[in-house]
Amino acid sequence: MENLRGQLIENATLAEYSSWQVGGKADRLYKPADMNDLIHFIKQLPQQESLIFLGLGSNTLIRDGGIKGTVVITQGALKKLKSIDAVTLYAEAGVASPAFARFSARKNLTGAEFLAGIPGTIGGALAMNAGCEGSETWNIVKSVLTVNRQGEKKIRYPNEYEIAYRSVSVFADEFYLAAEFELKAGNKEKALSKIRSLLKYRADTQPTNEPNCGSVFRNPPGDYAARLIEACGLKGLTIGNASISHKHANFIINNGHASATDIEALIEKIAECVFHKFHIRLIPEVRIIGET
Repeated sequence: MENLRGQLIENATLAEYSSWQVGGKADRLYKPADMNDLIHFIKQLPQQESLIFLGLGSNTLIRDGGIKGTVVITQGALKKLKSIDAVTLYAEAGVASPAFARFSARKNLTGAEFLAGIPGTIGGALAMNAGCEGSETWNIVKSVLTVNRQGEKKIRYPNEYEIAYRSVSVFADEFYLAAEFELKAGNKEKALSKIRSLLKYRADTQPTNEPNCGSVFRNPPGDYAARLIEACGLKGLTIGNASISHKHANFIINNGHASATDIEALIEKIAECVFHKFHIRLIPEVRIIGET
């Protein structure tokens, strides 16, 4: 490949790019210098090559067999964050969701505070319609900028997608580069206070100081996955070096040397136990990718 300004790594270990700290190797990993460099890279990538975008590697389980193809790391590269007008913000896909929340608050805007509780990037939040505290990412999206496998950019709007709880339809071989968000005029101190309260609640109720991916399962309609898992007596259940958190039943933690296989087995065990007891099929919120 020619005239790349980013870093291309062959046979790259992915565990260091995963919040669970697990995962095999990728054939290639690319850390672009910026958006233009990323597009230049994609244009040179063979069309048949598998391509996956990763931000902070949260909400993703990378299997031990790794990924056949190329992984692009957006965090640290797609990092532009700016105001468009009084109530509109622009953020590239690699911007951390909590950083976006704080930036919006300091601009005296409200509506994005919930993103402080999302342990990932804007790209990931868009891909899964991430949310908490009753708010969801796509509720504040004005438009998104995508790129396809030919390196062509396109602006898309929310009405082009099917958007649901923790779910967004996809256009084949399109990836999020950035988005514009429409917020409301607010008060900086109130917004920052709300963010501080949310972060304190997270720290008090979730194992934020241990390797995890955030919530493992979506909440079923009218109930909470954590309540169902706890009612099955599964808190603390361990497979290999992975455990269900004692602090929050919908979190799985890596106790130090867990494999992705340990974690996936625990995910399957939870789903099996909850279905057996409550006849409710829990749907994973976490994206599971790679080779077994």
